[in-house]
Amino acid sequence: MNTVAGCAAGLLLVMFATGTAHCAESRCNAGPHDAAAKNAVSLETLRWAPFRRPELGWATYAPLIAKEIGVSCPPDSPAFAQGLAAWQKKHHAPATGVMDPATFRTMEQNWELARPFVMASRHICPPPPDETTLVKAVPGESYGGKQIMLQRGALEAYRRLVMAARAELPTLSSDPLLLRIFSGYRGPDADDARCRRDNNCHGVVRAICSAHRTGMAMDLYLGAAPGSRPDSSDDSNRRYLTHTPVYLWLVRNASRFGFVNYPFEPWHWEWTGGTANKPQP
Repeated sequence: MNTVAGCAAGLLLVMFATGTAHCAESRCNAGPHDAAAKNAVSLETLRWAPFRRPELGWATYAPLIAKEIGVSCPPDSPAFAQGLAAWQKKHHAPATGVMDPATFRTMEQNWELARPFVMASRHICPPPPDETTLVKAVPGESYGGKQIMLQRGALEAYRRLVMAARAELPTLSSDPLLLRIFSGYRGPDADDARCRRDNNCHGVVRAICSAHRTGMAMDLYLGAAPGSRPDSSDDSNRRYLTHTPVYLWLVRNASRFGFVNYPFEPWHWEWTGGTANKPQP
């Protein structure tokens, strides 16, 4: 897909703040065209395993990568390649402007370092909070009638985020269920039961030590690909979700309210306890 067609189709993204597509052709065409051509191919064909299982292409992660490098043009554009090359140079990697597994690995490590749970669980799984200190989301904040419990600060930050999203993202009114929480605090016993049920306690889909035990992680309803559950880890569903206006808004704005995303799961967001600042290299 060429750059102009990508812009016209709104392939990514381009006004993260509003969720509407925008294309400044001259701006997006400024940069290395050879690197852009390579990115256009690998966007759909790269064979890799960024999260320990095979995937095809990197389009699912393009919004996070665009935010990381500070570029709002489509991932097959010369401007995207130019921004990526600048990011690679800053991080002491070959400044090719071409997206590759090594570049993504460095980005993903930075994103992981922004998750307090990852830092806390490096050596031991952190204990859950006293459940009597958790607060309950109101019915209009939960998805499917579930009881959602969270740490007070996380729930208050979530409410500020939703209020801003409603004010800044007109498309949110199309589905009143968007941004409702379908999973919040899960104690160790609940996660153990899920592991036994799914027979997958150590894989990428189910973690034996889950961030949900902190009461600061939540799964948000962003919609679902046709025929998929909202939390389906199938590649088709994850890709679908990462190109929805609500996810693009979250990528651009959630850090204002202290939230960071677990890249493998578009729906999974964790409160950091304050404004989420990216760690310095």
